[in-house]
Amino acid sequence: FSVKVYVKLNHSSPRILCLTNHLRNLELIDPKFQWDGPGGGLSSENSSVEISPAGTLILRNFKWSGLYICSILYKLTAVQPYKNLLLKYFIYAYSDPETYYEFTVQYHTFPCNSYHNNYFETTLIQMLNQVVAELSCEVTLMKAECHHVKMQRGGLQNEVFFTFSVASLDREKYYRPCLESACDASHRLNKAKHLIERFFKKQAEISRKTSQPLPEVYYIEGTLQMVKIYRCYPGYGINALLHPDCPECCVVCSPGSYNPSNGIHCFQCDSSFIYGATSC
Repeated sequence: FSVKVYVKLNHSSPRILCLTNHLRNLELIDPKFQWDGPGGGLSSENSSVEISPAGTLILRNFKWSGLYICSILYKLTAVQPYKNLLLKYFIYAYSDPETYYEFTVQYHTFPCNSYHNNYFETTLIQMLNQVVAELSCEVTLMKAECHHVKMQRGGLQNEVFFTFSVASLDREKYYRPCLESACDASHRLNKAKHLIERFFKKQAEISRKTSQPLPEVYYIEGTLQMVKIYRCYPGYGINALLHPDCPECCVVCSPGSYNPSNGIHCFQCDSSFIYGATSC
Protein backbone atom coordinates (compact mmCIF):
# COMPACT_ATOMS: atom_id res chain seq x y z
CA PHE A 1 0.00 0.00 0.00
CA SER A 2 1.06 3.61 -0.45
CA VAL A 3 1.39 6.41 2.11
CA LYS A 4 0.34 10.03 1.53
CA VAL A 5 2.81 12.73 2.53
CA TYR A 6 2.11 16.48 2.37
CA VAL A 7 4.92 18.96 1.81
CA LYS A 8 4.44 22.72 1.83
CA LEU A 9 5.14 24.21 -1.58
CA ASN A 10 8.74 25.50 -1.90
CA HIS A 11 9.64 24.12 1.56
CA SER A 12 11.57 21.04 2.71
CA SER A 13 9.84 17.73 3.26
CA PRO A 14 9.95 15.82 6.54
CA ARG A 15 12.40 12.92 6.77
CA ILE A 16 10.89 10.13 4.68
CA LEU A 17 12.12 6.70 5.72
CA CYS A 18 12.94 3.83 3.41
CA LEU A 19 12.01 1.38 6.17
CA THR A 20 8.89 -0.13 7.67
CA ASN A 21 8.32 0.03 11.42
CA HIS A 22 9.16 -3.67 11.55
CA LEU A 23 12.50 -3.27 9.75
CA ARG A 24 13.48 -0.29 11.93
CA ASN A 25 13.72 -2.68 14.88
CA LEU A 26 15.88 -5.23 13.06
CA GLU A 27 19.57 -5.41 12.18
CA LEU A 28 19.96 -5.31 8.40
CA ILE A 29 23.05 -6.58 6.64
CA ASP A 30 24.41 -4.66 3.63
CA PRO A 31 21.21 -2.68 2.99
CA LYS A 32 21.04 -0.90 -0.37
CA PHE A 33 18.57 1.93 -0.96
CA GLN A 34 17.30 3.39 -4.21
CA TRP A 35 14.77 6.22 -4.53
CA ASP A 36 12.78 6.96 -7.68
CA GLY A 37 10.53 9.99 -8.21
CA PRO A 38 8.20 11.28 -10.93
CA GLY A 39 11.21 12.14 -13.09
CA GLY A 40 13.19 8.94 -12.53
CA GLY A 41 16.02 8.04 -10.15
CA LEU A 42 16.88 10.38 -7.28
CA SER A 43 20.40 11.23 -6.17
CA SER A 44 21.98 13.51 -3.58
CA GLU A 45 23.97 15.03 -6.45
CA ASN A 46 20.79 17.05 -7.06
CA SER A 47 20.76 20.07 -4.75
CA SER A 48 17.04 19.62 -4.09
CA VAL A 49 17.46 16.00 -2.93
CA GLU A 50 19.16 14.67 0.20
CA ILE A 51 19.45 10.92 0.77
CA SER A 52 21.20 9.73 3.92
CA PRO A 53 23.35 6.55 4.07
CA ALA A 54 20.39 4.94 5.89
CA GLY A 55 18.10 5.73 2.95
CA THR A 56 16.21 8.63 4.53
CA LEU A 57 14.94 11.11 1.91
CA ILE A 58 14.54 14.87 2.30
CA LEU A 59 13.23 16.96 -0.61
CA ARG A 60 14.28 20.63 -0.66
CA ASN A 61 12.27 23.49 -2.19
CA PHE A 62 9.57 20.95 -3.01
CA LYS A 63 7.53 21.27 -6.21
CA TRP A 64 7.30 17.87 -7.92
CA SER A 65 4.23 16.04 -6.62
CA GLY A 66 3.66 12.42 -7.51
CA LEU A 67 4.62 8.84 -6.73
CA TYR A 68 7.97 8.29 -4.99
CA ILE A 69 9.19 4.70 -4.60
CA CYS A 70 11.97 3.47 -2.38
CA SER A 71 13.55 0.08 -3.03
CA ILE A 72 15.49 -1.55 -0.18
CA LEU A 73 17.66 -4.62 -0.76
CA TYR A 74 18.85 -6.29 2.46
CA LYS A 75 19.77 -9.47 4.33
CA LEU A 76 18.70 -10.42 7.83
CA THR A 77 21.67 -12.82 8.24
CA ALA A 78 24.87 -13.18 6.26
CA VAL A 79 23.88 -16.61 4.90
CA GLN A 80 20.37 -15.71 3.83
CA PRO A 81 19.61 -14.47 0.31
CA TYR A 82 18.81 -10.81 -0.30
CA LYS A 83 15.26 -9.62 0.21
CA ASN A 84 13.75 -6.76 -1.73
CA LEU A 85 11.03 -4.41 -0.50
CA LEU A 86 9.28 -1.55 -2.28
CA LEU A 87 7.78 1.35 -0.32
CA LYS A 88 5.43 3.72 -2.15
CA TYR A 89 4.75 7.33 -1.15
CA PHE A 90 2.37 9.74 -2.84
CA ILE A 91 3.92 13.10 -2.00
CA TYR A 92 1.68 16.11 -2.51
CA ALA A 93 2.63 19.79 -2.56
CA TYR A 94 0.24 22.01 -0.63
CA SER A 95 -0.11 25.65 0.36
CA ASP A 96 -2.22 27.47 2.91
CA PRO A 97 -5.37 28.98 1.38
CA GLU A 98 -5.26 32.69 0.71
CA THR A 99 -8.11 34.75 2.08
CA TYR A 100 -9.66 38.05 1.15
CA TYR A 101 -12.76 40.00 2.08
CA GLU A 102 -15.42 40.93 -0.43
CA PHE A 103 -17.50 44.03 0.36
CA THR A 104 -20.67 45.36 -1.21
CA VAL A 105 -21.91 48.88 -0.56
CA GLN A 106 -24.50 51.27 -2.04
CA TYR A 107 -24.29 54.99 -2.74
CA HIS A 108 -26.89 57.52 -3.78
CA THR A 109 -25.49 58.97 -6.97
CA PHE A 110 -25.88 61.11 -10.07
CA PRO A 111 -28.03 59.91 -13.00
CA CYS A 112 -26.61 56.62 -14.25
CA ASN A 113 -25.34 58.08 -17.52
CA SER A 114 -23.37 60.85 -15.78
CA TYR A 115 -19.58 60.92 -16.19
CA HIS A 116 -19.38 62.08 -12.54
CA ASN A 117 -20.07 58.50 -11.46
CA ASN A 118 -16.85 57.21 -13.07
CA TYR A 119 -14.86 59.92 -11.33
CA PHE A 120 -16.41 59.08 -7.95
CA GLU A 121 -15.80 55.34 -8.50
CA THR A 122 -12.07 55.99 -9.03
CA THR A 123 -11.90 58.39 -6.09
CA LEU A 124 -13.60 55.97 -3.69
CA ILE A 125 -11.20 53.11 -4.48
CA GLN A 126 -8.22 55.47 -4.12
CA MET A 127 -9.49 56.61 -0.71
CA LEU A 128 -9.97 53.02 0.48
CA ASN A 129 -6.47 52.09 -0.68
CA GLN A 130 -5.09 55.00 1.34
CA VAL A 131 -6.96 53.67 4.39
CA VAL A 132 -5.23 50.26 4.20
CA ALA A 133 -1.91 51.29 2.61
CA GLU A 134 0.12 51.12 5.84
CA LEU A 135 -1.00 47.51 6.32
CA SER A 136 0.29 46.58 2.85
CA CYS A 137 -3.21 45.58 1.78
CA GLU A 138 -4.89 46.34 -1.51
CA VAL A 139 -8.45 47.28 -2.45
CA THR A 140 -9.61 46.21 -5.91
CA LEU A 141 -12.89 47.20 -7.54
CA MET A 142 -14.69 44.11 -8.80
CA LYS A 143 -17.95 45.59 -10.02
CA ALA A 144 -19.87 48.88 -10.08
CA GLU A 145 -23.46 48.91 -11.30
CA CYS A 146 -25.82 51.88 -11.40
CA HIS A 147 -29.57 51.22 -11.00
CA HIS A 148 -32.84 53.12 -10.67
CA VAL A 149 -34.34 52.17 -7.30
CA LYS A 150 -38.02 52.69 -6.41
CA MET A 151 -38.10 53.74 -2.77
CA GLN A 152 -40.78 52.60 -0.32
CA ARG A 153 -43.61 55.15 -0.47
CA GLY A 154 -41.39 57.36 -2.56
CA GLY A 155 -40.08 58.00 -6.02
CA LEU A 156 -37.12 56.73 -8.00
CA GLN A 157 -33.53 57.45 -7.05
CA ASN A 158 -30.20 56.52 -8.63
CA GLU A 159 -27.96 54.15 -6.69
CA VAL A 160 -24.60 52.65 -7.55
CA PHE A 161 -23.81 49.18 -6.16
CA PHE A 162 -20.08 48.69 -5.53
CA THR A 163 -18.40 45.32 -5.04
CA PHE A 164 -14.71 45.42 -4.07
CA SER A 165 -12.17 43.07 -2.53
CA VAL A 166 -9.53 43.64 0.15
CA ALA A 167 -6.47 41.38 0.17
CA SER A 168 -3.10 41.47 1.90
CA LEU A 169 -0.03 41.69 -0.30
CA ASP A 170 2.86 39.24 -0.03
CA ARG A 171 4.87 39.53 3.15
CA GLU A 172 7.96 40.32 1.06
CA LYS A 173 6.21 43.55 0.04
CA TYR A 174 5.50 44.53 3.65
CA TYR A 175 8.36 46.85 4.50
CA ARG A 176 7.36 48.30 7.87
CA PRO A 177 9.22 46.92 10.91
CA CYS A 178 6.84 44.83 12.99
CA LEU A 179 6.54 41.94 15.39
CA GLU A 180 6.25 38.50 13.81
CA SER A 181 2.52 38.22 14.52
CA ALA A 182 1.82 41.74 13.24
CA CYS A 183 3.48 40.93 9.90
CA ASP A 184 1.20 37.96 9.38
CA ALA A 185 -1.03 38.37 6.32
CA SER A 186 -4.23 37.35 8.12
CA HIS A 187 -3.51 39.76 10.97
CA ARG A 188 -3.00 42.65 8.54
CA LEU A 189 -6.10 41.66 6.57
CA ASN A 190 -8.29 41.68 9.68
CA LYS A 191 -7.00 45.13 10.62
CA ALA A 192 -7.76 46.35 7.10
CA LYS A 193 -11.31 44.99 7.38
CA HIS A 194 -11.89 46.94 10.62
CA LEU A 195 -10.49 50.15 9.09
CA ILE A 196 -12.81 49.88 6.10
CA GLU A 197 -15.81 49.23 8.33
CA ARG A 198 -14.85 52.31 10.36
CA PHE A 199 -14.48 54.37 7.16
CA PHE A 200 -18.11 53.74 6.18
CA LYS A 201 -19.34 54.13 9.75
CA LYS A 202 -17.84 57.62 9.81
CA GLN A 203 -19.45 58.44 6.47
CA ALA A 204 -22.84 57.46 7.87
CA GLU A 205 -22.26 59.57 11.01
CA ILE A 206 -21.35 62.64 8.91
CA SER A 207 -24.53 62.28 6.83
CA ARG A 208 -26.64 61.88 9.98
CA LYS A 209 -25.21 64.88 11.79
CA THR A 210 -25.13 67.38 8.94
CA SER A 211 -27.71 70.14 8.98
CA GLN A 212 -27.14 70.85 5.28
CA PRO A 213 -28.97 69.08 2.44
CA LEU A 214 -27.23 65.83 1.50
CA PRO A 215 -24.87 66.01 -1.49
CA GLU A 216 -25.66 64.28 -4.76
CA VAL A 217 -23.39 61.37 -3.83
CA TYR A 218 -23.51 59.85 -0.37
CA TYR A 219 -23.18 56.48 1.34
CA ILE A 220 -26.52 54.78 2.11
CA GLU A 221 -26.27 53.77 5.74
CA GLY A 222 -26.69 50.06 6.52
CA THR A 223 -25.84 48.79 3.03
CA LEU A 224 -22.30 47.64 3.80
CA GLN A 225 -22.08 43.83 3.56
CA MET A 226 -18.97 41.67 3.87
CA VAL A 227 -18.00 38.03 3.31
CA LYS A 228 -14.68 36.24 3.83
CA ILE A 229 -13.54 34.22 0.81
CA TYR A 230 -10.87 31.53 0.53
CA ARG A 231 -8.91 30.80 -2.63
CA CYS A 232 -6.16 28.46 -3.80
CA TYR A 233 -3.53 28.87 -6.47
CA PRO A 234 -4.54 27.62 -9.94
CA GLY A 235 -3.81 23.89 -10.04
CA TYR A 236 -4.56 23.47 -6.31
CA GLY A 237 -7.75 22.80 -4.37
CA ILE A 238 -9.25 21.84 -1.01
CA ASN A 239 -10.69 18.32 -0.70
CA ALA A 240 -11.14 16.95 2.82
CA LEU A 241 -12.43 13.59 1.51
CA LEU A 242 -9.40 12.91 -0.69
CA HIS A 243 -6.91 14.44 1.77
CA PRO A 244 -8.29 13.87 5.29
CA ASP A 245 -4.85 14.46 6.83
CA CYS A 246 -4.71 17.94 5.28
CA PRO A 247 -8.41 18.90 5.16
CA GLU A 248 -7.97 22.69 5.01
CA CYS A 249 -4.90 22.69 2.76
CA CYS A 250 -4.79 23.77 -0.86
CA VAL A 251 -3.37 20.49 -2.21
CA VAL A 252 -2.07 20.08 -5.76
CA CYS A 253 -4.76 18.70 -8.10
CA SER A 254 -4.16 15.02 -8.86
CA PRO A 255 -4.20 13.57 -12.40
CA GLY A 256 -7.80 13.44 -13.53
CA SER A 257 -8.58 16.88 -12.13
CA TYR A 258 -7.69 20.54 -12.63
CA ASN A 259 -8.34 24.04 -11.26
CA PRO A 260 -8.04 26.86 -13.82
CA SER A 261 -8.64 29.77 -11.46
CA ASN A 262 -8.22 31.02 -7.89
CA GLY A 263 -11.14 28.89 -6.69
CA ILE A 264 -10.92 26.28 -3.96
CA HIS A 265 -11.84 23.08 -5.80
CA CYS A 266 -10.20 20.77 -8.31
CA PHE A 267 -12.68 19.80 -11.02
CA GLN A 268 -12.83 16.41 -12.72
CA CYS A 269 -11.05 16.14 -16.07
CA ASP A 270 -10.47 12.73 -17.64
CA SER A 271 -7.92 14.12 -20.09
CA SER A 272 -5.64 15.57 -17.37
CA PHE A 273 -2.64 13.34 -16.67
CA ILE A 274 -0.40 15.63 -14.61
CA TYR A 275 -0.32 17.03 -11.10
CA GLY A 276 -1.31 20.67 -10.76
CA ALA A 277 -3.22 20.94 -14.03
CA THR A 278 -4.73 24.38 -14.72
CA SER A 279 -6.59 23.40 -17.90
CA CYS A 280 -8.53 20.41 -19.15
